[in-house]
Amino acid sequence: MSHPRVCWVIGTPVEHSLSPVIHNAAFAAVGLDWTYFAVAVPDGRAPDALAAMRSLHLAGMSVTMPHKAAAAAGSDVLTPRAERLGAVNCLAWRGTQVEGDSTDGPGFLDSLTVDHGWDPAGRRTVVIGAGGAARAVIAALADAGAGQVGVVGRNPERAAQAAQMADGVGVVVEPGAVDGADLVVNATPVGMGADQGLPVDPARLGSGQVVVDLVYDPVETPLLVAARDQGAMPINGLGMLVHQAAHAFRRWTGEDPPVEVMSAAAVAALATQR
Repeated sequence: MSHPRVCWVIGTPVEHSLSPVIHNAAFAAVGLDWTYFAVAVPDGRAPDALAAMRSLHLAGMSVTMPHKAAAAAGSDVLTPRAERLGAVNCLAWRGTQVEGDSTDGPGFLDSLTVDHGWDPAGRRTVVIGAGGAARAVIAALADAGAGQVGVVGRNPERAAQAAQMADGVGVVVEPGAVDGADLVVNATPVGMGADQGLPVDPARLGSGQVVVDLVYDPVETPLLVAARDQGAMPINGLGMLVHQAAHAFRRWTGEDPPVEVMSAAAVAALATQR
């Protein structure tokens, strides 16, 4: 029997986070007496949350917007991946120190390789967006051996900074670069609302391509509908959400994550919210 432990996810807003559902299902599945809570933390108060982790000796903490950079700054140590990105989404104990890590990139890769058997090594890829999620994906694709990681961004300076995450294979490209790309990733919020339009011209998509939308609610975004209609393989962001949580679960508990249980819990929660 395990000792009772507590984990948090901090952010604002955080009330509709699926993380408590995913992690609590995982804890129950492996027989851990652990509980995971969503805690609303206003912008600028991340240091208080890290102080609470230390004083309460929380087992672990997930970090979402807008605290990822502040959590990185407040960590005692960072993994090389988190240091490279300047952002963390997972805080765990390394001895007596709080270590910051970013599991978004590994979670994204697992959603491709584990869930769909698709390997980005040697492929030409395009990422739309230059924010935190985009940067994590860009770095992960480079680490996985992508032949090229093109970055499409509205702000040229931010796009160039994001492309630098790709270790020499990153390049700023125009939207037309999605033509013939092996992988197209939407790392912007466009698609969360039905009336927001599309982040890419669907006429540029076609058979043989993989199109990923990091948005997971709705599960089928307008981009993914268009991708399917054009013959491309559509993948939503739910797999990345589950797999990044699985990496955090392993860091905190030392146990193999019950990924299928976590995924089923997330799907059920989304269905309940509708």
